Amino acid sequence: MPVLHDPVDQISEPLVQPRRVSEDAALHIEGVSKTFQRTGKSKADNKDRVSWRERMSWSGLRDGLKAAAGRREPSRVVDDITLTAPVGEALGVLGPNGCGKSTLVRMISTLLLPDEGSITVFGHDVVRDAHTVKCLINRVSVDAAFFKKLSALENLLYTARLYDVAPGDAIRKATEILGELGFESEHLEKSMEQLSRGQQQKVAIARAFLTSPQLVLLDEPTTGLDPKSKKEVEAFIKRLRESKSTTILLTTHDMAEAEALCDRIAILNKGKLVALGTALELKERFRKPGAEALPTLEEVFIELAGESLEQADEVEIPGV
Repeated sequence: MPVLHDPVDQISEPLVQPRRVSEDAALHIEGVSKTFQRTGKSKADNKDRVSWRERMSWSGLRDGLKAAAGRREPSRVVDDITLTAPVGEALGVLGPNGCGKSTLVRMISTLLLPDEGSITVFGHDVVRDAHTVKCLINRVSVDAAFFKKLSALENLLYTARLYDVAPGDAIRKATEILGELGFESEHLEKSMEQLSRGQQQKVAIARAFLTSPQLVLLDEPTTGLDPKSKKEVEAFIKRLRESKSTTILLTTHDMAEAEALCDRIAILNKGKLVALGTALELKERFRKPGAEALPTLEEVFIELAGESLEQADEVEIPGV
């Protein structure tokens, strides 16, 4: 495994270029940090097992709480991140598992509160104006949740009612989006548990765009999809970028996907923002002296993280 090093020490130009905050910024993240208390379990803990009666007694409960408190270790999963996305930009976020990508997305979508700093969506604070923010955004995650016994259409209509979208308009729009994603209309009446992983993810994307969000958070939307479904989803996002002013924040493990779909790319490592720029800018900063060819985005990632994306993803930290 390559030796970890700090690439900032090797180049004079800042990796993260400052960006003036515009009043009409779709998304502004200022000095945001998030720390979780992780409880570690050692193998020795399993040796001293006690009965449920002992655990339920006051002394057993007290001792258990003390032991758990002693094992808690703070983990700063998002560390002083500042980012701004203007209206209509597609901003990519790359990084290994555990680097804080999904935690950052959850804070933007009001599911988690930042410990430090602030996040605004079109000028609305995600903590103070959470309801307004929820009306402006939607999110697609790698593990989208559904009512599995209901059909794809019933799930979509349920979401439409939550956002006061008329059923007729919802059906028309959902059919249009799913058609662009290559989802056959006869599958709309099938329950979600009858659909493949790729089909479910297409329904999740249709559900997100059904409400005409101004900011869409795509948290690894193509992970686990077959090549055909992945290309269809990427083509839909690209068409959306070309035809509308929707702002997109895309987290992904796919370097080619980020390069094809995103205007700028932010790279996170160990909770910190370590680089920000267009794919071309990032490659130019890491061109080796005298080299004619630019490095790939994967090679840039290796320079910043000290390991390849595949190596960095071998260990996943739950909840990050």
